[in-house]
Amino acid sequence: MAAAANPTGQVVDPYINFNFMVELDGIVQATFHECSGYDSNIDVIEHREGGATTPRKLPGLTKHSNLVLKRGLTSSVELWNWHAQTKNGNVQRKSGSIVICDRSGAEVLRWHFYNAWPCKWTGPQLTSEGNDVAIEALELAYETLELAT
Repeated sequence: MAAAANPTGQVVDPYINFNFMVELDGIVQATFHECSGYDSNIDVIEHREGGATTPRKLPGLTKHSNLVLKRGLTSSVELWNWHAQTKNGNVQRKSGSIVICDRSGAEVLRWHFYNAWPCKWTGPQLTSEGNDVAIEALELAYETLELAT
């Protein structure tokens, strides 16, 4: 893949997608195979003024998808316990970060998400004919996403 050039002519290599970490408050035994769902969508409010034939478009509520974290199933039950507490009515919100690293492992980008709680847990797909790692998924509802600068 060719590197992109910025307006100054300097070649800037894109970051690779497999070198990342997810940090969660108080969760210490969680490394993830996949992370998705960190996005931001602003509703569009159409407002027609006076005799205008086309509406003005105004920004409305900002919404985020759920963060989906996938990892190989292990003997660690920290994520399951967090989900189970929520299921039992004891919602413990946690904040965290998604960290992108360069090829040497140094941090280059970080998104912070706030007030997350587990809204879905999915167990691995099991088959007697397979030899893949058993993957569990934890889906987190969160309120805010910020890029650390």
